[in-house]
Amino acid sequence: MSITRGNPPGFKNVRASVYNHYVRVDSPKSLIFVSGQLARDGDGRQVGGNSMLEQTRQCLHNLELSLKAAGATMADVVWTTVYTVDMREFKQIVAAREEFSQAGCLPTSTMVEISHLSEPGLLVEIQAIAAI
Repeated sequence: MSITRGNPPGFKNVRASVYNHYVRVDSPKSLIFVSGQLARDGDGRQVGGNSMLEQTRQCLHNLELSLKAAGATMADVVWTTVYTVDMREFKQIVAAREEFSQAGCLPTSTMVEISHLSEPGLLVEIQAIAAI
């Protein structure tokens, strides 16, 4: 399988440590779709309090665990969608994502502000597609 990641010529990628403008996947053996991950621990308890950074870290940790269970890693992620209840916390989300990003293996990404998630106190949700 071949994965090509990049940006169109002349496009400045202002978040070059978090995403690429495109990812091309040629002949993947498998595609892995990971549902939206929330700031919950293995027992389903909400974690991270009111910290966007900590909740995003937990979402990404859960994403990493789901990928591992499916035979993939964060480096295999080609698409993410991030839902947040407060876009003003964008820098905290980016900071957490940078901790889990691997140079040269950045996915495409969309981030959307929404009014609320599935229960009070949740601040962010991240879903992904991986190709292996």
